[in-house]
Amino acid sequence: MTPTPTKGFTLIEVLVALSIIAVTLAAGMRAAGAISDNAQRLTDVMAAQWCAENELTGLRLSRQFPGVGDATFTCEQLGRSFSGALVTRPTPNPNFRRVEAVVADERGRTLFNVSTVLGRY
Repeated sequence: MTPTPTKGFTLIEVLVALSIIAVTLAAGMRAAGAISDNAQRLTDVMAAQWCAENELTGLRLSRQFPGVGDATFTCEQLGRSFSGALVTRPTPNPNFRRVEAVVADERGRTLFNVSTVLGRY
């Protein structure tokens, strides 16, 4: 009489399958975390861009020729507070100024940086 083969998986096969599933789930969780972090970063950069553009637009609308020097500003966007700096430098043509707006988050990390040229007239 020959032994009948058993049907099913051995313990080793089950452990290998579980380890493969665990590695796959860990990779999926890491990818989901990276997507979430990127979405938050994109939101922060977009809000910082709004702050910088608002400051530069305010300078354009004031129709005053900016003096050379540095100035700071704060901005509230999407319920968060951003700090920024306006850096105004001369250009070779005395009728123009180069203005750079740098916006940082609460930790002081630069999120957005944009430059423009403003004219005297």
